[in-house]
Amino acid sequence: MKLLQRWFAQPKAIRRWAFASIVANVGIIVTGGAVRLTESGLGCPEWPKCTEDSLVTTPEMGIYGVIEFGNRVLTFALVAIALGALVAAWLRVPRRRSLVRLAVLGMLYVPVQAVIGGITVWTNLNPWVVGLHFLASIPLVALSVALYVRAGEADGAVVPLVPRAVALLSRWLVAVGGAVIVLGVIVTGSGPHAGDADTPRNGLDPALMSQLHADLVWLLLGMTIALIAALHAVKAPARAKRTAYVLLAVELAQGVVGYVQYYLDLPVLLVGLHMLGAGVLVVAVMAVPFSLRRREPLVEGVQVLHYEIHGEREGDRIVEKEPVA
Repeated sequence: MKLLQRWFAQPKAIRRWAFASIVANVGIIVTGGAVRLTESGLGCPEWPKCTEDSLVTTPEMGIYGVIEFGNRVLTFALVAIALGALVAAWLRVPRRRSLVRLAVLGMLYVPVQAVIGGITVWTNLNPWVVGLHFLASIPLVALSVALYVRAGEADGAVVPLVPRAVALLSRWLVAVGGAVIVLGVIVTGSGPHAGDADTPRNGLDPALMSQLHADLVWLLLGMTIALIAALHAVKAPARAKRTAYVLLAVELAQGVVGYVQYYLDLPVLLVGLHMLGAGVLVVAVMAVPFSLRRREPLVEGVQVLHYEIHGEREGDRIVEKEPVA
């Protein structure tokens, strides 16, 4: 019973599950990239079975079957973690509906991603469907970040820590970050590493798509620098500044990897590292808007009124004031 309470019922348990979800969803982006980079995309030529006659890979399918089937098995790990987060949100004392809603969304979304993965097999790795399968992981990472942050906050009213214009800039930063990732997926669909030697590409000019992708990256970088300058100008909390600087560092590292892989003709290790960077970028950019506000503790209106007029707070209790002689 104590083990169950530690893993699920304690308030901090949901944060641990949310962090595990972030790691797992970024991890499956990398393993999915490994499937494509090793040309194992059709290692299991059927879905949901691996072959018409076998649920799992067979020795005849070799290493390609092992790699593709291994990536499929990781989906069950995502389901288990999402279920753990949902149970922790439900059993948390006190229970918070906002956390339950986020956990339910994460739980429901994992099968959607799995089905899109199946469609990529049915369409023989159509580059647009493969790209959609990658992009399907991004909302899961974002939901996990939101669950992690919200689990560490109160449930009351949002209190902005910076002027509205700065907060809006942070939201536009998220939008541009998303656009960078989408265009990066399109670049991938136009170049090599299709997932299978016989898979066609999307037909777009790789050089042009890469240039457009780089232009958006520079825009994101400039917006991040502008945000950092604004945070210093408005004397934002130190946590907000740290979060913005972390985002800047992630962007710079991701940019260096991107340029190097392009000029070295896309070696598989650097492409895989760039995919890992894309997942980390989602985490970093999502954290920025959350760092620019806080939430007040949720207190019933009657309690607040009683406290303001008649009571004093001692920890979590409201006690009557001593009468004035």
